[in-house]
Amino acid sequence: MLDITKLAGQIQGLSQHLTQEAVAGQKRLELASKYLVDAIGRQEEFVEKQDKWKDRIVFANATPIEPLDTRVEIPVPPKVHTVIATDGSQIAPNHHEIAYCYLLNIGRVVLHYGQNKHPLLDSLPEVFYRPEDLYASRKWGIRTEEWMSYRRTASEAMVLAELACGIVGEQTPLLNQLNPRVPTLAMVDGSLIYWFLEQLPLEAREHILPPILEAWGQMKASRAPLMGYLSASRNVEGVNFLRLLACTHPVPDCASFCPNQNDKVPCKVFDPLRDSTLWATQLQPGQRGPLWRSNARILELYQDQQIYFCYVHVGTEIARIEIPRWVAEDTQLFDESLGLMLAQVQKGYGYPVAIAEAHNQAVVKGGDKARFFSVLERQMIKAGLRNVGTSYKEARKRGSIA
Repeated sequence: MLDITKLAGQIQGLSQHLTQEAVAGQKRLELASKYLVDAIGRQEEFVEKQDKWKDRIVFANATPIEPLDTRVEIPVPPKVHTVIATDGSQIAPNHHEIAYCYLLNIGRVVLHYGQNKHPLLDSLPEVFYRPEDLYASRKWGIRTEEWMSYRRTASEAMVLAELACGIVGEQTPLLNQLNPRVPTLAMVDGSLIYWFLEQLPLEAREHILPPILEAWGQMKASRAPLMGYLSASRNVEGVNFLRLLACTHPVPDCASFCPNQNDKVPCKVFDPLRDSTLWATQLQPGQRGPLWRSNARILELYQDQQIYFCYVHVGTEIARIEIPRWVAEDTQLFDESLGLMLAQVQKGYGYPVAIAEAHNQAVVKGGDKARFFSVLERQMIKAGLRNVGTSYKEARKRGSIA
């Protein structure tokens, strides 16, 4: 039980700290805004410098593809369209449960607008219990719980591609001048840049990334646009581009001039300012900023699936929108996708309704977990197993005499 009385003194100190941080944050924001104005007039110069010295720049940064003063009004979406989303949840393996296994549950949502079609709202559960599923990752030094989350990411992408390609495939035979293509958007919650792949050994990575890229390739072939939606984004790739202007050295050669990346590095004048905080001062509701190309090193493994992003004022916040290169290069498809995204945010009162519903379909609640293990227990007893049950520790934790 949490003793709020004992926390009171610490809360007062926390509030004072947050007040000081707010003042310091405002100063960083004003400074970054000035650098942004300077960068608008010298963008080409610093893009060339960034490209020339990219091997010597040690911090994550992005390249602006459009002028930094780009402000685009997002178009109103057509009344007839389809939005698809997936999200995942899991039951983690626990030695104290009746069986050591884990479950992945992928929520699926397909919402048809203006088409008189029933929506799809369900989930696909899968149980993993074989030794190769539970213990194979340990040879790479990866805990089973971590490996489970990585496999869930791949499953979300594959299920999304199956849905998107299926929907587009159903429409193709019916297309004609009187029945044009139905705009379709496939959405996921979070980034399309899987940073966790950097820390994985090559052999482990080969089990996760290729299925994802194959799924994305299928969507590309079907022209079913893919989009990652990031709410409350903590990314700093855009602000880090401004660090090139703040660099006090002749060239941005971090390896030579600033080998120890600490708080005293001259270009860290904005840290820890986020991209979304800066663009909140630049965009009006319904507008997007310039398109950027991410230079994250992990993207070197993405083959031709380079990731682009932009920031959009969706009315309630500044959202980071990520898309593959092929979507960004198709202006009509890109603008259409942004329109569908913004409509989803408005329908969801600040967050895309399709992604929220996919989460609701995927989430495994306490009652679901209890029913899962109850069914498993009955099957184990039916199979003739004895002494089936949770450990004494788990049983004791579930009931208290206090």
